[in-house]
Amino acid sequence: MRNLDLQTLRFFAAVCDHRSIARAAEQESIVGSAISKRLAQLEDTVGTPLLVRKRRGVVPTPAGETLLEHARTMLASVGQIERDMAAYATGTRGHVRMLVTASVMAESLADDVAAFLQDPAHRDIQVSLEERVSPEVVQGIREGSASIGICWDAADLSGLETCGYRSDHLAVVAHASHPVAQLPSVRFADVLDYEFVSMPALSAVQVLLARAAAVEGKMLAHRVLVSNFDAALRVVRANLAISVVPREVAAHFAQSAPVCIVPLSDPWARRRFAICYRSAMTLPPAAHLLVSHLARQGHPQ
Repeated sequence: MRNLDLQTLRFFAAVCDHRSIARAAEQESIVGSAISKRLAQLEDTVGTPLLVRKRRGVVPTPAGETLLEHARTMLASVGQIERDMAAYATGTRGHVRMLVTASVMAESLADDVAAFLQDPAHRDIQVSLEERVSPEVVQGIREGSASIGICWDAADLSGLETCGYRSDHLAVVAHASHPVAQLPSVRFADVLDYEFVSMPALSAVQVLLARAAAVEGKMLAHRVLVSNFDAALRVVRANLAISVVPREVAAHFAQSAPVCIVPLSDPWARRRFAICYRSAMTLPPAAHLLVSHLARQGHPQ
């Protein structure tokens, strides 16, 4: 049985379908004598006759009928394997793992990925999103923990290939009764005397704010430390402190809470995000499709 091969089984099934070696040979674009030789070898391998030759062609023996049933199952499975592998090769099927920062996750990424997955051509692609701080995103991509990373483009992306994604604008979010709340915009240096609700020390926003405060010769006055933007905005709503978050994140929250969004006028407050990966040549097809889709969102036509 180890000497059975799929091509011979395909010829055997074709002969059974046509009840003729000649017509099967025509279908398979091979000479009839070659098929006859293959069938003789097949009968020798299984140790029993598989076909009976009659005046109007050939018909399978009982053993042949049994083998034909198994052959059709095997050929159908092989056909499915070929289709599945072709789908992976063209990127229409696969699993793409992404590492992304909190800012990216909280803003538009979910909608962009959803739009990608809603395309009928991508219905068999799965995407996993895992939140990390920027250095961990870059490290994870370098180590091969994920195919794609998205983080602030000021991160150390050396050794990786990148393309642009979206951008955001940092803003001060304050309770409506706070002195800052009525300003049209503000410099970061002018709010350093107020108490802040802060994010983890390694988060991109927190690193940026700590550096900006150091330039002014000051340190941030931390009143509350939280792990995500949603918690930070809730603290602001309670009028415990002010916070600096992306304007795009705060906009929806401000529609139903007594808080005001005051854009920072500092040049560094406008940030761009970068899609990073080890190499376009080694990106799985599904990941390549997703990168192209996300890059278009950052540079709409």
